[in-house]
Amino acid sequence: MDHASNGRIEGGRAEGAQSVDRALALLMMVGARRREGARLADLVAESGLNKPTVRRLLLSLMRAGLVEQEETGGRYHLGPESYVLGTLAEERFGLHRLSLEGVARLAARTEDTAFVSIRRENYAICLHREEGAFPIRTHVLMPGDRHPLGVGSGSLAILAALPDEDVEAVIAANSAVMAERYPRFTPEMLRASVAETRAAGYALNPGLLMQGSWGMGVAVRDAAGHPVGALSVAAIESRLGEARRAEVAALLQEEARRLEMKLADFGRGREAKARTARRA
Repeated sequence: MDHASNGRIEGGRAEGAQSVDRALALLMMVGARRREGARLADLVAESGLNKPTVRRLLLSLMRAGLVEQEETGGRYHLGPESYVLGTLAEERFGLHRLSLEGVARLAARTEDTAFVSIRRENYAICLHREEGAFPIRTHVLMPGDRHPLGVGSGSLAILAALPDEDVEAVIAANSAVMAERYPRFTPEMLRASVAETRAAGYALNPGLLMQGSWGMGVAVRDAAGHPVGALSVAAIESRLGEARRAEVAALLQEEARRLEMKLADFGRGREAKARTARRA
């Protein structure tokens, strides 16, 4: 469900399911504002729901421990149960845990900031960032940040790894949010970026999200060849000139292949456990 990412929450569902959709969408909106906290007015404006409905849904999330409210200021934050659910989910979706060593190596070897992101439907979500030793850093992407596929180097790498028909489906699905929040990322520009990424073997973000903050990314695929995430590196513009891109691309591709092997082993291990459980 990407209602939160697309902004306004759509209606038309059966009442019970609609309430669940709305509550989960608000939860995602709160998560997107994890650093500063979410104001009630912002949630009302972004969701398109009226204030009493938003308050009622937030109270339900608070009772479940998924959201909590500041005593002073009244802003909303993710609650402790959200952390618990994330920890439990990591046991199944092992990309985060399996990527940590590789992301740390990328940061150490490039001396720049390295990231791992995961695909979620038509979006990419940053799972982890590791700072390098270079004293000037970029802060355009933080853990938990989400962007439509194609926005940012890791996100673009995922989009470019999809079949053409899926690329077109993503572009169509994200057209409204792109027009509203990322107007420079037109369908024509995204298609051109996909072609350039496929030709180069890596995605390049030449400071499109934040001036002077460049990025490079490569897709990470599962055992079936489907893109499930991406590794990326961000640096100031002068550190990702043409002369250095081949070096950084090689490091990204090396770590992506290592991570893909880990994911394949992880998948085989889960399958073996499932077979054992069925026989028991």
